[in-house]
Amino acid sequence: MQQVIGVKFHSNKKSYFFNPKDIAFEVGDGVIVETARGIEFGTVTTSNHFVDDGEIVKPLKDVIRKATEKDIKQNAENMEKKRWAYDVCLEKIQKHNLPMKLVDAEYTFDKSKAIFSFTSEGRVDFRELVKDLAVVLKSRIELRQIYERDDIKLRGALAPCGRVCCCHSHLADFEKVTIKMAKNQGLSLNPQKISGVCGKLMCCLKYENDYYAETLREMPKVGSTILTNDGEAVVDSIDILHKTIKAKFQNEEGATVFGEYKLSDIKSATHYNDDVDNDSDLDGELEE
Repeated sequence: MQQVIGVKFHSNKKSYFFNPKDIAFEVGDGVIVETARGIEFGTVTTSNHFVDDGEIVKPLKDVIRKATEKDIKQNAENMEKKRWAYDVCLEKIQKHNLPMKLVDAEYTFDKSKAIFSFTSEGRVDFRELVKDLAVVLKSRIELRQIYERDDIKLRGALAPCGRVCCCHSHLADFEKVTIKMAKNQGLSLNPQKISGVCGKLMCCLKYENDYYAETLREMPKVGSTILTNDGEAVVDSIDILHKTIKAKFQNEEGATVFGEYKLSDIKSATHYNDDVDNDSDLDGELEE
């Protein structure tokens, strides 16, 4: 067991574990830590607690100190300065006519490095841009090419449902989403209807997929024969949410009749099997 605290940085929803070194932290406290990018200012998301060693990504780094009033002031100044750095970078990109879209700018806490995130359809030769930025900003420069979904996660956007995109509002990581999840829920496979503003499958397709996948295994296949109180019938459609089956059979006069049955009333049927969810040719991206 190891004592840790959870820390997040800037607008990132993901928390990282750090060793508090016997310093008591409360949720919302500022903290100074060392990361792979340098010295950073973070916010405590979970106070001191113990976790199993298996939950820790090693090496577990120590906190440097609890943020002081001076640290909090410097972080606020850094946030202001990053807006200026963003404008400077945008001006230099336009000057060099580079095919890239600037997404974000930020400083490490000690201002030793300015980090710029951008999107681009291809490779960009930004060597001259880095030189110009280093002269003006007087710090080390790092340019990071990110993807469109990372852009949405950083800046946010309105999803088709009218709410802020999940990746920006609360999701810590992107999870795998597949076409099969949309099929399980009976949704249209039109890419425009099941894709988010980033062009990838909507993250929310995964939220209720466990229920749909499990219930689908219990339901009879469309076109299969089931045994009901009315005798044998052929499944015409299924309603996964209400767990009902619409089936057709012939009455005593030879006419085709449709009936609706609860899943619990079906005496026997051919069910969807487990390999429904394991299509190896389905992935989380749509072909363009």
